[in-house]
Amino acid sequence: MGDLADRVAKVHERISAACRRVGRRPEDVKLIAISKTVPPERIRQAYEAGLRDFGENRVQEAEAKRPALSDLAVTWHLVGHLQTNKAKPARDLFHWIHSVDSQRLAEKLDKVGARPGDRLPVLLEVNLGEEAAKSGARQDEVPRLAEALSRLETLEVRGLMVMPPFFDDAERTRPYFRRLRELAGDVAAKNLPGVSMQELSMGMSHDFEVAIEEGATMVRVGTAIFGPRS
Repeated sequence: MGDLADRVAKVHERISAACRRVGRRPEDVKLIAISKTVPPERIRQAYEAGLRDFGENRVQEAEAKRPALSDLAVTWHLVGHLQTNKAKPARDLFHWIHSVDSQRLAEKLDKVGARPGDRLPVLLEVNLGEEAAKSGARQDEVPRLAEALSRLETLEVRGLMVMPPFFDDAERTRPYFRRLRELAGDVAAKNLPGVSMQELSMGMSHDFEVAIEEGATMVRVGTAIFGPRS
């Protein structure tokens, strides 16, 4: 427990330092602990260390873990690619979905919604690196996608998410984070109903400080909290 609490404290220190460099408030950056492959007992320890937001990559893994953690007041985020045939369990399991990348997926999530007015916060995933192995809408598709989602009754678009190409030098991710912020501004200028661009989900263990300097409001941190995955 001690090593995990120390890791969490160090991540918070790094968040605070990055915020100070650009005149931001640390409380405006939400730390999401990415708990894929992490057993429930380790997630519980992270909760006891003060974390409340956890991110999973796969619906099936979240389904297996949730019963053992049902007593905790956790906010669950789906950050991995979501297939349309998993829309219903995803909607039941998660409070946020960061990886909406097509109108088809959005319409399926809307269709399985509990009822009109019960709006699920979602983020539009953007593939800024245009990497074939990664999901996400092309940046030129995002304004049209946001407009399509503005007509859905049970989804609320809260912002954008990106997973840029991996670089050993975190500074090389800066142009991707900056472009996501600019793209969010373009979408916000349209004043679409049910669409806000208040959230930017960007930055992971190796580059979240750069992401914060470029406006991240949500950082997705796994290894720096739970250690290397086997």
